[in-house]
Amino acid sequence: MKKVLIANRGEIAVRVIRACREMGLSSVAVYSECDRTALHARYADESYPIGPSAPLESYLRVDRIIDAARRAGADAIHPGYGFLSENEEFARAVRDAGLTFIGPPAEVIALMGSKTAAREAAQRAGVAVVPGAPAGAIAAGAPDDEVRHLAEATGYPLLVKAVSGGGGKGMRTVTDAADLIGAVRAARSEAGSAFGDAAVYFERQLLRPRHVEVQVLGDQHGAVLPFVERECSIQRRHQKVVEETPSPAVSPALRRAITSAAAAVARSVGYTNAGTVEFLLDENGSFYFLEMNTRLQVEHAITEMVTGLDLVQWQIRIAKGERLEGPQASADRLLAPHGHSIECRVYAEDPDNQFLPSPGRIVDLREPAGPGVRNDSGIEAGLDVSLFYDPMLSKLVVWAATRDDAIARLRRALGEYHVGGIKTTLPFFRWLLDQPEFAAGRFHTTYLDDVLRARDGKPFVDTPPEIEDVAAIAAVIDSVLSLAPANIKVQAQNWKAQARIENLRD
Repeated sequence: MKKVLIANRGEIAVRVIRACREMGLSSVAVYSECDRTALHARYADESYPIGPSAPLESYLRVDRIIDAARRAGADAIHPGYGFLSENEEFARAVRDAGLTFIGPPAEVIALMGSKTAAREAAQRAGVAVVPGAPAGAIAAGAPDDEVRHLAEATGYPLLVKAVSGGGGKGMRTVTDAADLIGAVRAARSEAGSAFGDAAVYFERQLLRPRHVEVQVLGDQHGAVLPFVERECSIQRRHQKVVEETPSPAVSPALRRAITSAAAAVARSVGYTNAGTVEFLLDENGSFYFLEMNTRLQVEHAITEMVTGLDLVQWQIRIAKGERLEGPQASADRLLAPHGHSIECRVYAEDPDNQFLPSPGRIVDLREPAGPGVRNDSGIEAGLDVSLFYDPMLSKLVVWAATRDDAIARLRRALGEYHVGGIKTTLPFFRWLLDQPEFAAGRFHTTYLDDVLRARDGKPFVDTPPEIEDVAAIAAVIDSVLSLAPANIKVQAQNWKAQARIENLRD
């Protein structure tokens, strides 16, 4: 393997390019029309256009991506996450083209990509699944009477969930039978649009659960290694926004049990490469298999921070046929986290307007830095944030020796982070870190929705740096006017530095 094409964009494309560069591999980027000047397209060794801005005409076009790989002479394709990363047809097309797919086999993607089939696989491996959900999908054309019967067998409250996909799409909560049919129709419609599969199923809704997941790596020689768990309960409308590791709710004994269960599921299906087994953890400490993501996760960076492993490089090594062995890959090391790491997903969204997307041009950017701070980003000043794609701008990750220290470091990093020209979720995160439940680690999957609902639209207070600049200028002017004329020239020489005039030239 000498050259890798990255079938993605934004921060994950940049992340994979960096891993390739460190391993001495050439990188190939693909880009849509509106991404022709994007950071990932300029950072790679080679870049190829694959079509218009709409994902269906570019990043989701299997034929164009394979063609770009052939033209570039690539040996392998890394799918990143999102887009085609969990598409078994894409994985099969890459293999059929004589290229290496840096991910699990197409057959495993197909099996674990179906939530109902994945549940059955977990049960065969002896791992408990969420109680109350009958096996099998509810076909798109199932009559309403059959739907009602299956719902009664499951019990209320329940979740209507898409069989395919993830990210909270195609999911609805139903607490009353009167709302069932409308929720099923809405979930089917959303799932069909997002994943091309309108099938749904029912799952009993656990009250106040935590969402805990386990990263796994499997090589082509039968070895499967689980990693220390990640806490992913801070979610807005079923979409993760903050992740951390280790979980404040998981004891060493529970860690051994839940990671063993994750490894058992992965082994039972012959899993290779990187994947994540997700669980719900109830208030009594019991855990239940939820689903498996057959790709690299957005939140993989926090696992890297507490283990010292580069998961993207390991994906590539596994795809090359290397074994998971040696001191770095010891199970004891991966289950004994070094310190604590937290990640915030920074989005181009307006938290004061129901988190609606905030497209536009980034006119000013100041990214955080310093000890223990990592910002996986695909943005820069002058970049146009498009409505065509997911609005995530970057992943702000911190590490420290303890959870309290990590929170303090994250608070400092968020204070340094500024994106001018568009709205972002930065002020929301600054608010969240001050909530006592977050500081104490007392939260669950509906916690964030509950507290946001209680705010009832109250704005997130965040003073833009431009306002701070104006205030500084006003203070300097006031002090200058109070000086004797002989001292005004001396004071004026310091004006630019003191007031940061460089940010206000216009």
